[in-house]
Amino acid sequence: MLLEVRSILVVLDPDHAHSKALTRAKLIAGVTKARLHLLMCDKKQDHSALLSLLASQLHDDGYDNVTYEQAWHDTLHESIIDVQKAEGCELVIKEHRPENALKKFLLTPSDWKLLRQCPCAVLMVKTERPWTGGVILAAVDVGNDDQEHRKLHASIIDHGYAIASVAKGNLHVISAHPSPMLSAADPVYQLKDTIEKKYRDECAAFQAEFDIADDRLHVAEGPADVLIPHTAKKYEAVVTVMGTVGRSGITGALIGNTAEVVLDSLECDVLVLKTEDQVKHLDELARG
Repeated sequence: MLLEVRSILVVLDPDHAHSKALTRAKLIAGVTKARLHLLMCDKKQDHSALLSLLASQLHDDGYDNVTYEQAWHDTLHESIIDVQKAEGCELVIKEHRPENALKKFLLTPSDWKLLRQCPCAVLMVKTERPWTGGVILAAVDVGNDDQEHRKLHASIIDHGYAIASVAKGNLHVISAHPSPMLSAADPVYQLKDTIEKKYRDECAAFQAEFDIADDRLHVAEGPADVLIPHTAKKYEAVVTVMGTVGRSGITGALIGNTAEVVLDSLECDVLVLKTEDQVKHLDELARG
């Protein structure tokens, strides 16, 4: 649970003095009393003086448990994950800056790799808007009710409620359902009416289980990577909580690409969660 973490890894950007990630980390640590571990990933420069200054300022501000280091291990995402594992951090907070379209086309963005491979929750910070009084949007796939997704849904909603409680905000939930497909093997997915009825029934059970009011649940037809940013913008969400289910035994592509695709298009912070099974699998791959 986000508000129960005891150790937070804060990734600082050597090219930007002001850190949105650190601002968010202070907010969360102010509630959880978690340790803040500051990380500067840069193989060229020495940032020990800056890190020492930041730690001193944090101590003066009442954050008693602050540590820091500089590290570089081949790539940015590998550097972050190595330190996260070594320090036992339960949450990574990093500012997200979109990469240019050509570079993204040619190379998998570093933040995408971090979301795929980091064996803990990752908060990608995109704005400095306060969370207080805002909408927290939880993105779930109600149509997927296997055990793995049920655990993930519970975690997403629990995190959403916890953030909404601390931020004195409101939790909203978005779930997308597919358009009719005449070629679908299951006749339910061949007609618009049968798809809508299936999702209405599933949503009723979901609402009862997680105590979601009708006006806080938004179900729409279409691709999730379009509907999630649209809904977040419509309700001016301050943070979107999403999850991913990893495929056991497959190296790479461990995350559904929805979280990656919406990362640039969302205009709010993004918290990406993983299941216990996926965390275990990522740890096994790392030890491999």
